[in-house]
Amino acid sequence: MWAPRATGRTVPEMLAEAEWTRRRDRYRQRLTGLLGTYLDRRGGGIPNPVVDFLFTYYTLRPGQLQRWHPGLGVCLSGRAADGYLRLRGYRRTDDGVTVDRAALLRRKGTIDFIVGLLDATAGRPAQYGCFGLHEWAMVYRAASGDVRHRGVPLRLGSSDIDAVVESMPLRCTHFDAFRFFTDSARPRNNAQLTREGQSVTEQPGCLHAAMDLYKWAGKLLPLLDSEIVMDAFELAYAARELDMRASPYDLRALGYQPVCIETPSGRAEYVREQAAIAERAAVVRKELLSRCRRLLRLAALR
Repeated sequence: MWAPRATGRTVPEMLAEAEWTRRRDRYRQRLTGLLGTYLDRRGGGIPNPVVDFLFTYYTLRPGQLQRWHPGLGVCLSGRAADGYLRLRGYRRTDDGVTVDRAALLRRKGTIDFIVGLLDATAGRPAQYGCFGLHEWAMVYRAASGDVRHRGVPLRLGSSDIDAVVESMPLRCTHFDAFRFFTDSARPRNNAQLTREGQSVTEQPGCLHAAMDLYKWAGKLLPLLDSEIVMDAFELAYAARELDMRASPYDLRALGYQPVCIETPSGRAEYVREQAAIAERAAVVRKELLSRCRRLLRLAALR
């Protein structure tokens, strides 16, 4: 990252080609280790609603996620760095290739929003009483075949799914899950969530709030380094897996064993795993906040 000079100006960290290409290769290996053969299977048209979600709902496509970025304040030397000049947000300097600081100034409003949202979320107590019912609420009293994940079988019949939703209160706190509830399910939630109220209702126990750390990190590329994006992606992967295992869908053919939240033991299992995700999310959220605040400090420099 940028280092201060005695003049008050800043200079970037210099990375030799051998060093930054090693970091790039480690990053790619980390992604390959997580996804395995997913990209090959995806190319063959085999759906996986756990991982597909991470590349359809969120902004980054697989090719974009595979690309390593050093982050603002790092200068890449060597001929291989010229490849970055084809990407938006990079420029050449006398020393090499670096992220253009002008990109930071253009994104300052977005960074301000992200800092405010994450800071507010981190300051609230975690809630663990939703039991992952948001996926159930998305098919509650739905018309035949009108489900979020078409082509994926359900574990229970529609009447049994409806009975589960009606047997417990809906306590969703995440607007981007709530907005996909069926018309019949939405009034059953304990709060009517809005986009404008997101910074007031977001709380750190929520799986979707954990997954969204990947969204916020991805939105700030190439200003952020890819390592924090991968930390957030790994977290989102784990959260989405629990999300779908606790859903009414049957994913056993894909190797995912259900968390049967319609039973007391299943709900207890869900809370244990949800709390573990929240602990991981707290670490990633703190680090992402730190990086975002550093960007804001750099934006204030002249």
